[in-house]
Amino acid sequence: MLNKNPNPFPILKTKRLILRQLEIGDEQEIFTLRSDDEINKYLDRPINKTLEEAKNFINNVLNNDALYWAITLGNNNKLVGTICLYGFSDENVSCEIGYELLTNFQGQGIMQEASAKVIDFAFNTIKVQKIEASLHKDNQCSRQLLDKLSFKKLDKTDDTNPELIGYYLKR
Repeated sequence: MLNKNPNPFPILKTKRLILRQLEIGDEQEIFTLRSDDEINKYLDRPINKTLEEAKNFINNVLNNDALYWAITLGNNNKLVGTICLYGFSDENVSCEIGYELLTNFQGQGIMQEASAKVIDFAFNTIKVQKIEASLHKDNQCSRQLLDKLSFKKLDKTDDTNPELIGYYLKR
């Protein structure tokens, strides 16, 4: 059985990042992430049009089985991105990873640093054996990130959405 509901919520730290639980005070940054055309270009989700939609999203995250971290820089508590583990399967001893980063913070290695920490947590604390990721075939930045993290590309495509590519990383 996976340890997917740690209590209290795990705060993860790296050399320059603090990954903390998402909170209602993050609604402006979540709104920016979920309303930015560039960030959402490859994501199959509706664009947020109001701050209320961002608040509703945060409330939904806080009430589901995903582990959803706000990525912050050092001692600055302001969210610059998010990373999550979700879709836990006790049967397959696996989960999925998802992430997004505000445009101003892309290209600085932040997501690679955050992802490495979350992957370590998934393997060593939650005890998953496999982490999966899905991305749009044209999302080159995400493909490069997964390659740097040693993810392998699945041989088959998603029958429900041929635009998506699957990746996985085994323990």
